[in-house]
Amino acid sequence: MGKSTSTSNSREWTQIYAIYGMDQWQTLIFLLTQAILFSVFSILYLLYFTVICIFFERFLASGTARFAAGFIAAVIVLSAVCLYFAAANFFYSAVPLHYDMANRIVSAVSDWSSVKLALDLGCCGRGILLNAVATQLKKEGSSGRVVGLDRSKQTTLSTLRSAVTEGVGEYVTCREGDARRLPFPDNYFDVVVSGVFVHTVGVGRRSAAEAAAERMRAVGEVVRVMKPGGVGVVWDLLHVPEYVVRLKELKMEDISLSERVTAFMVNSHIVSFRKPSHHLHGPPEVRLDWRLC
Repeated sequence: MGKSTSTSNSREWTQIYAIYGMDQWQTLIFLLTQAILFSVFSILYLLYFTVICIFFERFLASGTARFAAGFIAAVIVLSAVCLYFAAANFFYSAVPLHYDMANRIVSAVSDWSSVKLALDLGCCGRGILLNAVATQLKKEGSSGRVVGLDRSKQTTLSTLRSAVTEGVGEYVTCREGDARRLPFPDNYFDVVVSGVFVHTVGVGRRSAAEAAAERMRAVGEVVRVMKPGGVGVVWDLLHVPEYVVRLKELKMEDISLSERVTAFMVNSHIVSFRKPSHHLHGPPEVRLDWRLC
């Protein structure tokens, strides 16, 4: 469904961060703080390694004591390294990768010139994907608009500010809403996109089955509000294979699943699909679309 082109090389991550900032920065600070603490502990442990070995020798044989002390030192150092890596991956996923994936999602739609109305489901953060869609509409000289739906009024306000900064404010509207009960009529949007959002639907439910049912309800709502012939593109973490199964049940066409992309330390995929203009009599074939990767 269109060629995938990466545009992150043409824009520095510092520019992206200056406009969009980063959500959940508390997580990044927590990871960095823990990494620094483990680093300090590692240095102190190595400085007093001989003393620690002598302490262990009170309970263990000399060779065993040194091995135990060395093993603990290795665990502490490795923990510090892993925490630094986790912090770096979190930042990369939240800013540069998110921007790059937003452009891949846009590229998965072959013809934006005919798009009159698009939806960004769960325009999390400050609207990286929402503004990527709006920018594409602007490039096409389209009269189309993109609606960003989020469950937080505060988020929608920051999203609108970033749209103005990007020069696409006139192409963007935002509203609050529940992804499980979208406040739009049937067959309303030409394109529906979503980035790392659907997996959050149902979080907090008592059981995994209840959470999965809520996610599937959101996928069903995406299909409901798409026009016949409309295109959906969803990038999400962990649960995308479940979405593919649900889309097959809903008789979607041209279901394409990208290869795995590591984001926020877990697997993620892009799935794209098209709503048929007529009902299918059998489940569509699922193919692996390398062009999305």
